[in-house]
Amino acid sequence: MDTVWLIVIIVVAVIVVALLAMTAQQTTRRRRLQERFGPEYDRAVQNGESRREAERDLAAREQRHEDLQIRALPPTTRDRYAREWTAVQERFVDSPDQAVGEADRLVILLMGERGYPTEGYEQQTRDLSVDHARTLEHYRTAHEINSRVGVGNTSTEELRSAMVHYRALFDELLRDETDSSPDTGRRQP
Repeated sequence: MDTVWLIVIIVVAVIVVALLAMTAQQTTRRRRLQERFGPEYDRAVQNGESRREAERDLAAREQRHEDLQIRALPPTTRDRYAREWTAVQERFVDSPDQAVGEADRLVILLMGERGYPTEGYEQQTRDLSVDHARTLEHYRTAHEINSRVGVGNTSTEELRSAMVHYRALFDELLRDETDSSPDTGRRQP
């Protein structure tokens, strides 16, 4: 009988250790996703069916992102985009609605130049969330304001705010030269 109890104790101990290891692994994964995605992690959890589903979605975003060819911009290209942004800002004085639309277009062009797919707003935000989660809310706010342009539901102050929000992501995309993998530090060609 003592042998049976010993086997039961060993099996229970193995199960407890396995459960503790799985819990530790999930905690580590969750912490890594929270650090990488910041506010986007909370948004995904809030909008998802469950925390586990949200974490799977964020991991899928990371996987897709690994397949992208995100690249640094040469100085001449950065300078060209900076000049284009200045021109858009100058046009804001005379035509704020149009300038906000141009700012949106310029941000999307810059995304494409860096190697991000630009096939649609929802996919853009998913792809950007991996490297730019902390400024992504700026893009969402600017996009929302821009979507109301022409309908008569935007004040000049809102349009000015949209420009500021677009500028936050634009600046980050313009200066960001490294791969998003925090643990690799690799530079993209």
